[in-house]
Amino acid sequence: MRAAGARPRAAPGAGGHRLLARHDSGLWSDLVNAIVGADERRSGMTTKHVVVVGGGLGGLAAAAVAAARGHRVTLLDKNPWLGGKAAVLNLPAPDGSGSFRFDMGPTILTVPRVLRRIYAEAGRDQERDLPLIRLDPQWRCFFADSTRIDLQEDVGEMASSMDAFAPGKGYGEGYRRFQDVSRKLHDVSERFFFWKPVEDLFDTLDFRANMNPDTLRDVMALRMGRTMAKVIRGHVPDARLAQMLDHYCQYVGSSPYLAPAVLCSIGDMQAAEGVWYPKGGTRAVAEGLAKLAADQGADLRTGVEVTGFEVENGAVKAVRAGGERIACDAVVSNMDAIRTYRELLGGKAGARYGRKFKPACSGVVLYLGLNKRYDHLGHHDFVFSRDAEEEFDFIYRRGEPAPDPTAYLAAPSGTDPSVAPEGGEALYVLVHTPHLHPGQDWAKMFPAYRQTILDKLKRTAGMEDIEERIVVERHLTPQDIHERYKVLDGAIYGLASHGSFLGAFKPGNRSRAVKGLYLAGGAAHPGPGMPMVMMSGWIAADALDRDLGGRGMDAAAEAAGQRDALRQRALAAE
Repeated sequence: MRAAGARPRAAPGAGGHRLLARHDSGLWSDLVNAIVGADERRSGMTTKHVVVVGGGLGGLAAAAVAAARGHRVTLLDKNPWLGGKAAVLNLPAPDGSGSFRFDMGPTILTVPRVLRRIYAEAGRDQERDLPLIRLDPQWRCFFADSTRIDLQEDVGEMASSMDAFAPGKGYGEGYRRFQDVSRKLHDVSERFFFWKPVEDLFDTLDFRANMNPDTLRDVMALRMGRTMAKVIRGHVPDARLAQMLDHYCQYVGSSPYLAPAVLCSIGDMQAAEGVWYPKGGTRAVAEGLAKLAADQGADLRTGVEVTGFEVENGAVKAVRAGGERIACDAVVSNMDAIRTYRELLGGKAGARYGRKFKPACSGVVLYLGLNKRYDHLGHHDFVFSRDAEEEFDFIYRRGEPAPDPTAYLAAPSGTDPSVAPEGGEALYVLVHTPHLHPGQDWAKMFPAYRQTILDKLKRTAGMEDIEERIVVERHLTPQDIHERYKVLDGAIYGLASHGSFLGAFKPGNRSRAVKGLYLAGGAAHPGPGMPMVMMSGWIAADALDRDLGGRGMDAAAEAAGQRDALRQRALAAE
């Protein structure tokens, strides 16, 4: 299949070409390929074959961008659906009144400019094709002492709310200072980490060329050697408010007591760029990206499991899937990075990456169809543990479920009434747990821990009658997540971002082990969370396109991904 607008390859047989073919067919082939390759580069199109392994959000983003750049794309996914964790669960109400619709995986969308850039690559308008609803307040927070506070988008309003929450403590001013730090960290991240294939510090900085005063200031701004929790508590020492800010770290499934300070940048990303709900739920993002990729000519295949790569002379040449050999020029793996190296590549690379990185946390997810919604819940809610240090110690050091966990709730019916029968709620409940450890049998552990979770909601979130309101229910455990999504040890967020110096680094998008292999997804740079996963797909596609002599990013896509793109668009509309 030739991409729309691509120029057909020249046919052999004219003039001097025929003479060369008679004397040296190898020389003829090399010359024609060189001519065609140069012609394709001049036209901004190529006809290279790219195979994408896995149709999660990262894989779909990579497929859409690579196809938009003119490559022939084949995407393979072992599941019968596309979207990976961004799946949907529909459960009929027992009384026949309708059905409950749950987003099964990610539910919080931030940094929407990543989506805007991916759509712009194909000359499409994301706002028209995939409309988003801005949510403010962003979270509602419930604490063990029965206090509550909303996380607001506007920094000034949030600071005032903190001063009202704990009068006379100066926490509002401390929050303003924290956001100043967060903004600086976001600036550095944008320059050195985002939109480029990165595996370690040497990929971000050219120490010989860039070791000037400005670069030194940027390095110092990263606060390397300090943890996220330490930076937060240095500005907002109240245990409850610090817990609220700690949970930016839960986008990456890590402990703020172990994660590097640079992850505080998420605070500015959220305050400056908002929290959004896609119309139709986050499942609409997966469906939108799949349609975008297909519209660009990508061949999207479900029910096909990839079993290995064929590598020759250090370069990937083909993918083995379902008894078929699929020759290709490049592979993007959206499968877990460590499992990609271990199971599809094998050898020394698999062993090395397995030693270097550890899984992030896993979780228990409850999908609860309620016959009556709770009006005091926000769209997104955190029901916090009594002791943050105790909770993270259980999960990340002891490897045991926390006895008093934090529960994240999504209660979307107030924003989108179509998720439940009238007056009801499709309540999503996520509690983080350790990744799978030897000897843990979640089939036996789940019933008791389900009750622990429900008791927590009764005790802290004012949901005393929740068990009476549940009319239909499903769940996922760490074992289910491991088997369903082929992630490492059931880790929802890929690899842990632990280490106060280099904890933010993940396996790079351009493999150092095999030429032509690229990585996308939560276990690859820049890490987990919806926008970062989709950015990883964009980075992988951009890197392979450049490596294969493609056209690169055009001006419209470049502009769409800028931090001030949304503000500029609003000003233009006025």
